[in-house]
Amino acid sequence: MAGKKAAKLPRDVYEKELLRLQAELVKLQEWVRAAGARLVVVFEGRDAAGKGSTIKRVTEYLNPRVARIAALPRPTERQRTQWYFQRYVEHLPAAGEIVLFDRSWYNRAGVEHVMGFCTKEEHQLFLRQCPIFERMLVEDGILLRKYWFSVSDTEQQERFRRRLEDPVRRWKLSPMDLESITRWESYSRAKDEMMVHTDISEAPWFVVESDDKRRARLNMIAHLLGSVPYHEVPPPVLKLPQRPPSTGYQRPPRDLQTYVPDHAASL
Repeated sequence: MAGKKAAKLPRDVYEKELLRLQAELVKLQEWVRAAGARLVVVFEGRDAAGKGSTIKRVTEYLNPRVARIAALPRPTERQRTQWYFQRYVEHLPAAGEIVLFDRSWYNRAGVEHVMGFCTKEEHQLFLRQCPIFERMLVEDGILLRKYWFSVSDTEQQERFRRRLEDPVRRWKLSPMDLESITRWESYSRAKDEMMVHTDISEAPWFVVESDDKRRARLNMIAHLLGSVPYHEVPPPVLKLPQRPPSTGYQRPPRDLQTYVPDHAASL
């Protein structure tokens, strides 16, 4: 029997814990940089499951030179002729880097398979090769974490409805997203088959319940932090210098430059 649905997390509780976890993420980042570690975090799940908003909170205070997002577009004609994993390999981290995959090589197990963008043979080849590929990454020292964001059909449809009515989020909704409503069971079967083949001990899947986005973000970030053996790296000792005395510099007249109009003054 399914458990009772948890109440939505209060905003004040959420924001306080999120800030604490984000401070820990900064410590994790500094450890990755100092230790020369390589961290890959894969975000997968259904459309509107909350992957993008979670990635946004993860990276909010991180250095984009250390932590970057890989959200690959459709493959080019040339990439279609390459080994399937090849274009993803190009985005793997070097020492001291974190890469967050906003969708990943698992496109082949999900949307490509369900929507018929790959052949059955290509799909089966992926399921055979993916565990081997991920074992190679882990054996080479990459820290690989895989998160599946799970959202109910009713919650997904409600999020689609809100996006459809919101002009600043309308761009998030595509015809393919709407198509996923009619293929709910097909995506479910595809996910189940994917899990059977790729939930391996070296790189297991971690499922994030995401009907409550606040809980999902906190749970995912807390789990990531708890799964990596990082420690706080003492920051360099910095001291703000005294400003030296003026040597006679004079700023040019302001009317020689073009300033942005003060829009805020009209509010």
